[in-house]
Amino acid sequence: MVSPLPVKGSAPRHGDIWGARAADWAANEEQQLPTYEEALRRVRLSEGDAVLEVGCGSGVFLRLASDRGARVHGIDAAEALVALARQRVPEAGVRVGDLQFLPYEDDRFDLICGFNSFFFAADMVAALREAGRVAKPGGQVLIQVWGRPERCDLTAMKQAVFPLGPPPPPDAPAQLRLWEPGVLERAVMTAGLAPLDAFDLSYAFEHPDEATLVRLTLAPGLVVEAIRCSGEDAVREAIVESLAPYRRPDGSYSLENEWHFLVARA
Repeated sequence: MVSPLPVKGSAPRHGDIWGARAADWAANEEQQLPTYEEALRRVRLSEGDAVLEVGCGSGVFLRLASDRGARVHGIDAAEALVALARQRVPEAGVRVGDLQFLPYEDDRFDLICGFNSFFFAADMVAALREAGRVAKPGGQVLIQVWGRPERCDLTAMKQAVFPLGPPPPPDAPAQLRLWEPGVLERAVMTAGLAPLDAFDLSYAFEHPDEATLVRLTLAPGLVVEAIRCSGEDAVREAIVESLAPYRRPDGSYSLENEWHFLVARA
């Protein structure tokens, strides 16, 4: 069965804010290739496998998986990002939608990936349950989340910028410490999936100068919300000041971040 039409999801909010600076977010996403390459190294992927990425953004992962022989599909809340994904991966089936209410039949995909996306659902466990529904029996679900805050240079920026945004809505889900051992596993098991392998990965985002750093760092959806709430000048100043410790003598920036992953079985 196809999941029924959503009663309430996160797509309207996130489609709006993540699509606001789509081209700059696409440039950000291109720096995430190490994430995608490590993910494909850790999972079983055979030529012809059906792969779904939830929160597919501009299609960087879809491009990589398609080039390795997979039949790729993606879903994202932002129409502007879906348009970019279709340009990047014309052979992919990419749709606008909510990751908590997937428009696919049961038991369809060999692999489902969510890179920093599942926790944006109105109900993360429900979104993971949906991933399990559309995965084939024994299929894999890969989840990526932020790693330990003290091992993420972008923590400084988030601590400076997010208070400039609107307060969380009253029905916002509690923020789980998903990087801690066992937390993501419990969410996965509650959703009916079986945890298989957890691992961490660290690498750096590189920016040649302050102008590039600011332009790309203004693109994430939650930063866009802060801009709308407090103005671009205030957010720009918070970004530059908070990330000053990561500026090299030549004016470039290197931002090392840790990511936490879990592979589960449907």
